[in-house]
Amino acid sequence: MAKERWGWAEILDQLVITFVQYCGADYLESNPEDSGQTWHKRGPFAVMNATVITASDPLYPNGIEERLGETLPIAAVGNLDLLQSRPLALFCSIKCPGDVILRAYDLVRDIRDAGVPIIGGFHSPMEKECLALLLRGTEPFLVCPARSIEKMRLPSAWKKPLDEGRLLVLSPFSQKHRRVTADRSQRRNLFIAALAGQVLVAHAGRGSKTEHLCGQAISWGKPVWTLASKDNEHLLAIGARHLKPEDVPALAGNWQRIT
Repeated sequence: MAKERWGWAEILDQLVITFVQYCGADYLESNPEDSGQTWHKRGPFAVMNATVITASDPLYPNGIEERLGETLPIAAVGNLDLLQSRPLALFCSIKCPGDVILRAYDLVRDIRDAGVPIIGGFHSPMEKECLALLLRGTEPFLVCPARSIEKMRLPSAWKKPLDEGRLLVLSPFSQKHRRVTADRSQRRNLFIAALAGQVLVAHAGRGSKTEHLCGQAISWGKPVWTLASKDNEHLLAIGARHLKPEDVPALAGNWQRIT
């Protein structure tokens, strides 16, 4: 197997990680409740000891092996109880119509305020806007990067929700997978969909990988939602359902019954 070659970004990551590991106490602080994790005081901080959840652990989510055909060890940092929350998965293609962007933003805010935990990779522009919305709230959410999180630098904005116990950062990738690739992004999205209780696809381009993911989740029997738009009619045709603002209380009630 060809050995991965590091680019400048990976080299810089490793330099920062080495600095965090060996610099003095004036620059670092230990969180007394963190199971050995060490936090950067200012700026991005590094994950030092992620907890690895295996299939034999009671916290391991149901349905992963059934849907993906394998049991993947899950590295996690934050509130591990969120693994059992059956969160709502959020996906959106990179290119998203303007009318969908505005309505999706308002809908995700309503879902957040209703207390429904949301999980995503938060890679596309629309997804990133929704992550910023979740960071400003007080409700739980989960972030799943398309790479290993061991020794990964996390944004400083994530420290507060981690300390508050309302964020879980998780990954199905081992420590050697430090780079984000298209293949890992696709595998990450499948993992998110398998873990989630329900799925919201704000928009998926026709013939896109996101549309294929939508179909996969539907084939698993997952409730898959999308926004009313002529640009989403192809998703309705394969089994997705409209999610309207007035549906959010019922969605939240369903999540509360599940959990």
